[in-house]
Amino acid sequence: MIRAVLFIVWWIYAGGTWAAEIIVHPGVKVKTLTVNETRSLFGMRQLTWPGDVPVRVFVLPEQHALHAVFCREILNIYPYQLRIFWNRLVYSGTGQAPTEVATEQEMLARVASTPGAIGYVNKVNSNDPVNTISVH
Repeated sequence: MIRAVLFIVWWIYAGGTWAAEIIVHPGVKVKTLTVNETRSLFGMRQLTWPGDVPVRVFVLPEQHALHAVFCREILNIYPYQLRIFWNRLVYSGTGQAPTEVATEQEMLARVASTPGAIGYVNKVNSNDPVNTISVH
């Protein structure tokens, strides 16, 4: 965790910026979400998209710098709070944690190839085979 914070501080000091963009499988027709809807999706409480398409959530490791930015800037919570939600679901037997991927490239590939998938990356290129969702 300390390494992630130090990396973020270094990145900002070096002139870079981190911003998370939410990506979805091209078959997902939703274009915008509220912060609460986004929290419900990534908190594994909303299990289907409109039309009863199952939601498949992909996240980066908790210590990844982009995961910290995503949690703070998009969900308005700390990464450990999201982990607590997931642990509560798993250990109570009422749900499961999202699928963790190692890199942004893997995130793009998994979201693009999994119907109903949602995840996040730092930047989406115009040729990436995913759609983006804005949060308001």
